[in-house]
Amino acid sequence: MTEYFAPALEPAATAGNLTNLVAERAWFEPERIMVSRPLGDGWQPVTAREFEAEIRATAKGLIASGVQIGDRVAIMARTRYEWTVLDFAIWFAGGVTVPIYETSSAEQVDWILSDSSSVAIIVETPQLKDAVTPVLSSKVKNCWVMTENVLAQLAYLGRDISDQEIDNRRNALNPDTLATLIYTSGTTGKPKGVQLTHGNFLAECGNVVMGAADLFMKPGGSTLLFLPVAHVFGRMVQIGAVRAGLHLAHCPDVLGRLTTDLASFKPTFVLAVPRIFEKVYNSAEAKADAAGKGAIFRTAANVAIEYSKALDSGNVPLALKLKHGLFDKLVYSKIRHGLGGRVEAAISGGAPLGERLGHFYRGAGVRVLEGYGLTETTAGATLNLTTHHKVGSVGKPIPGTTIKIADDGEVLIKGPIVMRGYWQNDSANKEVFTDDGYFRSGDLGKLDDEGYLYIVGRKKELIVTSGGKNVAPAVLEDRLRAHPLVSQCIVVGDNQPYIAALVTIDADALKGWISANKKDGATIADLTKDPDLIAVIQTAVDEANKAVSRAESIRKFTILPVDFTIAGGHLTAKLSVKRHVVQKEFATEIAELFA
Repeated sequence: MTEYFAPALEPAATAGNLTNLVAERAWFEPERIMVSRPLGDGWQPVTAREFEAEIRATAKGLIASGVQIGDRVAIMARTRYEWTVLDFAIWFAGGVTVPIYETSSAEQVDWILSDSSSVAIIVETPQLKDAVTPVLSSKVKNCWVMTENVLAQLAYLGRDISDQEIDNRRNALNPDTLATLIYTSGTTGKPKGVQLTHGNFLAECGNVVMGAADLFMKPGGSTLLFLPVAHVFGRMVQIGAVRAGLHLAHCPDVLGRLTTDLASFKPTFVLAVPRIFEKVYNSAEAKADAAGKGAIFRTAANVAIEYSKALDSGNVPLALKLKHGLFDKLVYSKIRHGLGGRVEAAISGGAPLGERLGHFYRGAGVRVLEGYGLTETTAGATLNLTTHHKVGSVGKPIPGTTIKIADDGEVLIKGPIVMRGYWQNDSANKEVFTDDGYFRSGDLGKLDDEGYLYIVGRKKELIVTSGGKNVAPAVLEDRLRAHPLVSQCIVVGDNQPYIAALVTIDADALKGWISANKKDGATIADLTKDPDLIAVIQTAVDEANKAVSRAESIRKFTILPVDFTIAGGHLTAKLSVKRHVVQKEFATEIAELFA
């Protein structure tokens, strides 16, 4: 199959905008708990009526400060309650939100603010204000700080603005009105501003929420948002939760607080990037190894995978059921407990999850529904559902969307979720849209006979060896990262006679390995040359190579003494490797692999 269309569950909006999601919820269900905000070690519930009142008061402050209909207002902060309030407040004031990652450099902030002509910016901390102040242009009239009680500040500023003014602003917006400019970090050149309208988000959230109603609209359903709201995936979760009336909470500190917040909030489902699921699995395996129960864990993992595959065949042997039941108490319950104890399903996006992990989690009682999309498609363009699920695929097109496979294998997308275009960039728009209006994703994929999409690689990341062999690195990298000791990796070999890889080590998993192998006192620099560690990573490479032909297999690798990080510029906010940055920084190590 080369093309598949899923009929829309909700017709494209002809009137209204995103502010209606909040206003209508407050009108029809004023006492419904919409959000919980952090309070000490617990949570403070916020009703729909309180949520709308705080958004309106904040919007009045923006209007009082001079924000006009259509003005761009930037937000630079981690995921937190104030982010969501400010996002909707900007829309209530008739403005356009411009997200900026809190890890962005001054040069990136300068470009985004100037290119978008933003009139104001809200940053999270005084430190961020100090960092951005030198690059603020004369167009930026205000710079507010979240941790300095920005919501109360704005509410006070807008005390004299009438409700009628807010309603006038809201009513001026329609589905074709620009809602946000999200700047994508391209591999070359300056970031491009993706124009997403109110209609884009209404189409995305309406059809995803209706299609996955058993998750979004489940009675008592809740989700903990820890993805960056500056990223379109996190933004879709935020808006989708409001659209569905799903109880939402935020976790700004994934490394420091995620485990604690999951345990206290106990969401019914979560949305994350594959690296989070990999870390949960690898952490559990490392703990089992440290307790001398590594063999039991790996047996349990294999049983979970076998059980999940048996579910697909429709026949689960009795012996397998019994083993699965035993390991459910010993192992799988701990995995579910690590996600808060109530999670039944999760959505994974942003990068490939890998078939093995997908089967493991389903077998362990947490169905991870993989999806696929881009900033330009308002997050998800395809999604697996609990009722229609194929592990290893990224699902069928979300309702209202067409997926087509071009002659060269590129995934093409059309539908109401596709962006209006790049901001003030006609040349880029000509490149990414076909003559018949399809968006060129840049990804390579295939459709099966039932319309499920499988992503096989990134068109621009295809490695072509000197022998002319095309190699999609994602297949190898996903398998390599499945090993508990591997943190990140990147496959290289363009115009080279064979494929090689750079590998980084997971610091948490390494502690247990050092203790178990009596390597106390050794530094990571020492261990990169250690024959025992090299042998372990070789087993991971051998496992990855099983997925490809010999011509595509990894022949050599090197272990780096440092990990790839967001702070170091190696990773994006969704934890994807910036290949061009890594290849430039470790050019010497790459050259040595082919010496």
